[in-house]
Amino acid sequence: MTTKATNKNKTVPTTVSADDFLASQAFSEQEHAAAQSLITLFEQVTGKSCVMWGKIFGFGQYHYQGRSSEGEWMATGFALRKNAITLYIMCGFSGAVAPLLEDLGKYKISGGSCLYIRKLADVDMAILEKIIKTGLDELTKGHDIQ
Repeated sequence: MTTKATNKNKTVPTTVSADDFLASQAFSEQEHAAAQSLITLFEQVTGKSCVMWGKIFGFGQYHYQGRSSEGEWMATGFALRKNAITLYIMCGFSGAVAPLLEDLGKYKISGGSCLYIRKLADVDMAILEKIIKTGLDELTKGHDIQ
């Protein structure tokens, strides 16, 4: 009999505010401005406040159950990485999200739920908003979002 691991994620919600996190890191002015713009966008789309999940700006959370593990994870969010901004669209990029990518602008996807953009100026922000909303709507079809 196999037992599922529960809440074994290394990345968990913290009590650090987004502002404190941004102040504690060596981000450029452009990265700082991008983070502030994205926090505002994600909060408007999700209706959830930003919670730091380690170095990830997360919005909402849900309980997931996989074959070998289960736990809590953010419903959507983003991270400022060395070479790109990583946006987490947990439902992935097939289904209702796929056609939105055609008009987004410059991006890459990988890992099933990671959308990479170099800078916000490379993408259509209205389309990005639709992707975040559609991704969250798709996620809520199978999960309760807190």
